[in-house]
Amino acid sequence: MKYIIEHLDKRLYLWNEIEYKHASKIVGRNNIIFTNLNKKQQEKLSAFGAVKREKAEDLGLAKVCILDPLAKETLEPKDAKQFDYLVIGGLLGDFKIDGKTKKLLTFKAERRNLGKKEMPTDTAVLAAKMIVDGMPLEKIRFQDGISIDLREGEAIDLDYRYILKDGKPILAPGFVDFLKKRKTF
Repeated sequence: MKYIIEHLDKRLYLWNEIEYKHASKIVGRNNIIFTNLNKKQQEKLSAFGAVKREKAEDLGLAKVCILDPLAKETLEPKDAKQFDYLVIGGLLGDFKIDGKTKKLLTFKAERRNLGKKEMPTDTAVLAAKMIVDGMPLEKIRFQDGISIDLREGEAIDLDYRYILKDGKPILAPGFVDFLKKRKTF
C-alpha cells in the first residue's frame, strides 16, 4: 500500500513537517508520496518520501481510495486488497468535520472514513496502516482531545482524535517541543 498525503495548505508549516516526517516513519519513506507541492516544499519533504508538484488526481493512478471523514463506508482490512493507494488530505483542521476533504479532493475515487472525528495527518496515516495491516477500526483505541502543558499555568487543548499506546496518545516526535516553543496560537 502506498500512502499519498495531498498537501492542501498554501504554506508548509513546521507542524506539517513534523507530522509528515512521523507519517513517513510509520509507513516507510518508500511507501509515502507527498503531492501538490511547490519546489521549495518538495526540497523540504524529499527526505521523507517521494515528492510531486502534481495533485494526486493528475498522477494517473488506479485503485485509489480517498480517506474522508464524511465517506459513508469505513476503511476495513479487506480494503487492502482493493486499493493500491490511500489519499489523505494534509490540511489544517478546525476540530469540526465540515466537508473540506470533499471540497478539496474532488477527483473520482472510492472514499472511506476512519471514523467521524478529525485526526492529525500522521494519526490518520497510522490508523489507516493499522487497518490495512488487519486491525478493524473498532479495535483501535482512541482518545478524543488532549491537553498539553506548555509552561507553568499554561496549556493548549487539541480537540483531535489520537491513537493510544500503553494508555498514552501517540504524538509525532518533536511536536510537544514545537508547541512549547511557540509564542502565539
